[in-house]
Amino acid sequence: MGSALASGLVWVGRSATGDATTGFRGGVMGEDARRAAEVAARVSYGRLLALLVAWSRDIAGAEDALAEAFATALATWPESGVPANPDGWLMTAARNRLRNAYRHAAVTEAAMPELERRFNPATEQAAAFPDERLKLLFVCAHPAIDPAIRTPLMLQTVLGLDAGRIASAFLVAPSTMGQRLVRAKAKIRDSGLRFEPPSGEDLPDRLSDVLNAIYAAYGTGWDDVPGATVGTQDLSHEALYLGRLLVELMPDEPEARGLLALMLYCEARRTARRDAAGRFVPLRDQNAALWSRDHIIEAESLLTTAAQAARFGRFQCEAALQSVHIQRPITGRAHHQALRTLYDLLATHAPSLGVLVGRAAATLDAGDPAAALRQLDALPASTAVRYQPYWVTRAHVLHAASRAADAQDALQTAIGLTEDDAVRGYLRGVAAAWQAEHRAADTEAPTRHPRA
Repeated sequence: MGSALASGLVWVGRSATGDATTGFRGGVMGEDARRAAEVAARVSYGRLLALLVAWSRDIAGAEDALAEAFATALATWPESGVPANPDGWLMTAARNRLRNAYRHAAVTEAAMPELERRFNPATEQAAAFPDERLKLLFVCAHPAIDPAIRTPLMLQTVLGLDAGRIASAFLVAPSTMGQRLVRAKAKIRDSGLRFEPPSGEDLPDRLSDVLNAIYAAYGTGWDDVPGATVGTQDLSHEALYLGRLLVELMPDEPEARGLLALMLYCEARRTARRDAAGRFVPLRDQNAALWSRDHIIEAESLLTTAAQAARFGRFQCEAALQSVHIQRPITGRAHHQALRTLYDLLATHAPSLGVLVGRAAATLDAGDPAAALRQLDALPASTAVRYQPYWVTRAHVLHAASRAADAQDALQTAIGLTEDDAVRGYLRGVAAAWQAEHRAADTEAPTRHPRA
């Protein structure tokens, strides 16, 4: 993997970096130049890599070339100054490195056809597409690539996530995910897989993997809060942008609308997730007046249109769950049966650890902690043990079942798995409240005297 990704600089955002860096010249201070290179890495990596791959059809080579370009920028910009167009400079440097690499490789006549294929005028034209990243997402969903690695490959190659963040999303160790990605890229390289854009008739078969990647990217950005670095803050906005492009590209696919609706429902509540002091606010305590009415209206329209196709889809179902949650402050009551029905549908047709834990939470909210505990106990311990929402839900289920000590143990495990400081602080507050509640119950309990 290239040095830019390895250094943790790489995050992707839709906007270019020209506004932030245009106007710097040779007199710029070294630290400013380094910051400019880092901003370019965070904000533009995914877009530049997508353009390079579309141009060269070589993922590994494009990654190496772009990493070299960033390394050169970090070495030279502090001395020579930041160019007026940093992205253009990086793109030119990476393309030149790719050209040199392929020319050196083409030492025999047998290599010349491949060299011509990579650099013919038609390939240059491919970079003029409205957004090369969406096309590259579909390219990475090639049927010859192992289905288990397609989404992680998209997240790293197209959207710029590092192996650690991808590993967290897939509940595996970073080293494990890193090894999987390296092996996948080596297999792609060794097999000579041609990264041709799919035809229109191939798009539906590849859609599911692309939807998964966009949603995983949104989820990663959703976890970030105001004050995070520019690239991480923008990742959820990038996913929304790609989701809109996907609906435009495939307007007759209800799942594309379902995904966009799901993300918009979540985005509508973004500002309500933190109070003025930056503390985490759970859904049931959020001020609905802070929710984005425009996002909710757009999401409802998308979901209604998608439902007209009468085709079940995971993202439509998850969006419907969010729609039910949105109705709670409007109607003043929780629609428990609707939530349980939707979760049962997901558990039947698209089971995942997140879905099954969510179903247990809905069962608890409906007033059945015993059934919720049975649902949690049925989950595979090997994956649940690293899943923070599992332990949060388990703690609440055990608390509702009056198993105070076990609830505290589960909650402490959840706190240990929580990366967000605000969420960790909220959970510590819950733990303290439960302890106070338990002490009060012990104090109020009548003293039992032995029978005479």
